[in-house]
Amino acid sequence: QVQLAESGGGFVQPGGSLRLSCAVSGFSGFTFDYYAIGWFRLAPGKEREAVSCIGSSGGTSYSDSVKGRFTISRDNAGDTVDLQMNSLEPEDTAVYFCKTGHTLYNVMSATMGYWGQGTQVTVSS
Repeated sequence: QVQLAESGGGFVQPGGSLRLSCAVSGFSGFTFDYYAIGWFRLAPGKEREAVSCIGSSGGTSYSDSVKGRFTISRDNAGDTVDLQMNSLEPEDTAVYFCKTGHTLYNVMSATMGYWGQGTQVTVSS
């Protein structure tokens, strides 16, 4: 089965940076190159938010709240997707999850795709 493992979360002061990584394995019938990956976050009292996604061809999308501050990238050779987070704000505090699917549509779907376990990001003074 498909497995995802997030890493890189932690505690950082406002204005600081973190780099999250998602390692994907267990694909059946496809290689990592064909899958889309998305980063989502869940904060207490808030709905899950799509932060950024990257397609199999490298196309990217970002939430308006993180545009200009976050950058998503993928390394097909290493089967990983990273999320570089700069100029972090307290509002960015959340558990960050990565999700994979065959297409960006699948990643954004509420019922399709595969989720990782999440990594905590806390931005505070």
